[in-house]
Amino acid sequence: MSRAALLVLADGRFPAGGHAHSGGAEAAVKAGRIHDDVTLEAFCRGRLRTAGLVAAALAAAAALGMDPAVLDAAADARTPSPALRAAARRLGRQLLRAARATWPSPELEAVAAAFPRGAHQPVVLGVTARAAGLGPLDTAHVAAYEAVGGPATATVRLLGLDPFEASGVLARLAPALDEVAAQAADAARLALSAGVEALPACSSPLLEIAAEAHAGWPVRLFAS
Repeated sequence: MSRAALLVLADGRFPAGGHAHSGGAEAAVKAGRIHDDVTLEAFCRGRLRTAGLVAAALAAAAALGMDPAVLDAAADARTPSPALRAAARRLGRQLLRAARATWPSPELEAVAAAFPRGAHQPVVLGVTARAAGLGPLDTAHVAAYEAVGGPATATVRLLGLDPFEASGVLARLAPALDEVAAQAADAARLALSAGVEALPACSSPLLEIAAEAHAGWPVRLFAS
């Protein structure tokens, strides 16, 4: 496994399209649920333990070699919001473009052929990590960090939040990130023998509802 590959994949400058998405932070800022670093941290903790855990487990399972089609169907089942499903597929398409150029592999080409509309981003992330030589735990760490790094970065732009405060939030979340990544990797290993039903299916209804409202805004800074 290459820890250097992990750094490349987790780097916010990797052209995977995440900069255009706020992970629900834009809707939360407008609703007043995020207005400073304290409320940003609360939002990120909630997102990490729900949507973040689900994404990390799906990505770790894909990194272990589980069928991307089965995992993509599982991601659909765990994402009630059509707006979030569409956003996940857009992000998956963009990540796949970057991944195919960076770590060419037959598995990435197979995903491109099987999902012309794009697969869910965590599934593509897992296949990408596998092509880069990463294992399930490192893959889960990347997905878990994305779950909170995106909202934190977006909030700096949305609120003019001090970047040092946003970085402090991410640093305070480090123990929780480790826990979620380990939990996700364990679930992925179990799913290899027990089936996809062993993967987490944590609910985050407010994120889903807010995503539907956000998708209908005539003016917005982020795609989701």
